Parts: sequence; C-alpha cells; structure tokens
Amino acid sequence: MQISEPLLRALKERNYLTPTPIQAQSIPYLLQGRDLLGVAQTGTGKTAAFALPILQRLSQTRERAANAPRALVLTPTRELAVQIGESFRAYGRYLPLRHALAYGGVGHRPQIDALNRGADILVATPGRLLDLMEMGHVRFDRLSVFVLDEADRMLDMGFLRDVKRIIAALPKMRQTLLFSATMPDDIAHLSRTILAEPIRVEVTPAASTVEQIEERVMFVAKSDKRLLLREVLKDPAFSRCLVFARTKHGANRISEQLEHDRVNATAIHGNKSQAARQRALEGFRSGGFRVLVATDIAARGLDIQGITHVINFDMPDVAEAYVHRVGRTARAGAAGIALSFCDAAERDLLRDIEKLTRRKLAVVHDHPYAGGQSASAPSEAVAARGHSRNGHQQRSGQRSGQRSGPPAKRRGSGAPYAASGHHAR
Repeated sequence: MQISEPLLRALKERNYLTPTPIQAQSIPYLLQGRDLLGVAQTGTGKTAAFALPILQRLSQTRERAANAPRALVLTPTRELAVQIGESFRAYGRYLPLRHALAYGGVGHRPQIDALNRGADILVATPGRLLDLMEMGHVRFDRLSVFVLDEADRMLDMGFLRDVKRIIAALPKMRQTLLFSATMPDDIAHLSRTILAEPIRVEVTPAASTVEQIEERVMFVAKSDKRLLLREVLKDPAFSRCLVFARTKHGANRISEQLEHDRVNATAIHGNKSQAARQRALEGFRSGGFRVLVATDIAARGLDIQGITHVINFDMPDVAEAYVHRVGRTARAGAAGIALSFCDAAERDLLRDIEKLTRRKLAVVHDHPYAGGQSASAPSEAVAARGHSRNGHQQRSGQRSGQRSGPPAKRRGSGAPYAASGHHAR
C-alpha cells in the first residue's frame, strides 16, 4: 500500500498487520490526494484509514507554523477527539509531527498554548474551534487536508450550522474527506458541495459479534421491561452496565427510574450538552455510575474498558446497530454478556439480527416476567412453525395477559442472565 517505514513500524508494534476493508479501499486513493466520501460506522477502522495518509503526506515536508495547522479533523464530541488524537500519537510516534486537540468543557489556555507552539494536525470539536477562530488563535492559510468525521452525528447534535461556518473559512484548494455512518439528505447535500470528484467507499459493519460475548434474549411484555431491568440489576455481577434505549426520552426515563430504585445511573444522548455527556462518561468510567443509559447515536465510538454487560432495553431498529451495541463489552480480550429484552412487537427485529449474525440468541426462559411474553422458542423457530400449538399458546397468553406461574426464584450470580465468570467488584 506504499505506506512509509516509520508508519509500518508503529503499526507492527500495535500488531496491526492486515488492513480492514475501509483501509484497503481508501488509503491508496488518499495517498494520491483524492477526496473521499466514506460511509462507515465506528469500529470499521476508519480512523487509521484517514490518519495514516495524513501522517505520511505531512511528513514529506517541514512547514510547521504557529496557529496554522496543515490538517484539520472535525469530530462531534470531546471523547472522539481524544480517541482520534491518541491514534495520531500512536501511528505517528516515529515521525516529527505534532498534533493538538481543541474541545469544550475545559479551559482555553492549554489548547491555545499548543497551537502557539505549532501543530501539524488539529483535532477539534465545532464549538471550541469556532471560539479559537474568533479569538484569533487559529488560521487555515496552510491547511491542505480537512476531515469531517461522524457527519450524521454532527447533524443529530445540531452542529451543522457551525460546521458550515468552519468550512467557509477553509482554503478552497484542499483534500477533503467526509465520513458518515448514514447519509441523510442534509449530509448528502453537504458532501456534494465540499467534495470534488470523490472516491466513494461504503463499508458495512461486521456482521459477526465477538466470540467472548455471551448473547442472550429474554422475551418480556413491553410493560414489564423496567421491572425486568430492576430484577437483573439485583445481581452484583452486573457491575458496569451499558443499557441501550431507542429514544432520548426513553433513555432519560430509564435512568430516572433506576435512580428511583437506588441504582446509580446516568444517561447520555444528543440533547445533553457536551459537558454533561463528559461528566456522565467520566462517572461511568470511574465507577461513580453503575449504569449508563444511552441512545445509539450517543454511544457511537464509545470505548470504555470493563463493561460487564450490555442490555438492549429496546431492540435496535437496524440489525447492524446490534453488532455495534454488543461490541461495547468484551473489549481487549475480556468476556462480556449481552442481554436483549424482546417484546412481541420486536420479534421481527430479533429475526433480522439473527439473520445478520447467522447465529441464534440463547433464550433465557427462567426469569420472573417470562409469562407476559412466552419464551418457549426463539423467534425464527416460532415463525417457522406458523400455526403450531406453541405459537398459538403464545398468542393466547399475550391476549389474556396471564403469567405462567409465580416469579422465578432468584439464583444470585448463578442466574441464567448473570455474567458467568464475573464477580462483584
């Protein structure tokens, strides 16, 4: 792929030997200076796909100047900015290049000082970058590469106007890369206005989940989901849990209910300020919060070690999002548990997940709220039998609203939904 020796040495030290699909498709064109439209989610290797060509291109000349970065990476959140900055540091460790970070929630002075010393690469969030521009601490007359990362999330978080103001200040002659997991109309229009004859690379997320993740489904009536969540969290093995909700309002409601039940919980979603999201993430990382309730958009790119459980309170509308969600656990070789609460209306979503991952989710029959939603068979098996006796019984049970006997007896950390091998911390 014509990657320079210092970069190859850094990659080898991290045991990165084979490029991911987006890297293999993107890097050769980016080294030629082409614009790129990348449709890819976090987890596909897109950070290295743009970081390696930027590092190689900038290392070929020494033009560092105060307050004038030669490459700009615009990303929606502080946590993503930090992760991208770490990637530039790791890949470029044998190159004489500097990078700087600019994001809100912290003081301006350290970031201003870093720019004054000269930074080849600036990784920034929109709000803080606009502040620095207005204060006269950053200029773009030497800029040659611009990366707009997580463009659809920028839109979701209300940053699109800020992004357009920043783009208007950039030189017209530049290489531009735009990455987005989805392509809503506003982002599609933006891509047409800022990209010149771009290469389009579209990479679907991995269809398989990590082997160390134990995946289980619990069939439950929608009205019983909050009660079931409270029940499973009685087990101390659930020491650091990431709970996914479909909507921002739902995430708030779940978090508030858990707090009412004396479970330390917090929520992150697009309506939260960046400072509030960062406080929530830092509290979750440090153990101050046992449960983090998140929407898909807010959790994109989340990389927190030690998550013991991922709980899909709401089944994801898109099967690929399931792979992304459960991949938040079992990181760095650790084991993890993924539980999915599936109500009657979500059976088709479960079938889509099982079709994508080509594996059946193990059904947890023994839980206190199984009666409101028969757990007698996985979704595909029920569908295949059609009007079978079991399928008829399931529908009858749902109409009557009766539960199949008293709640199951709790079994401590040996319960079927507990994390085997995990212990209270």
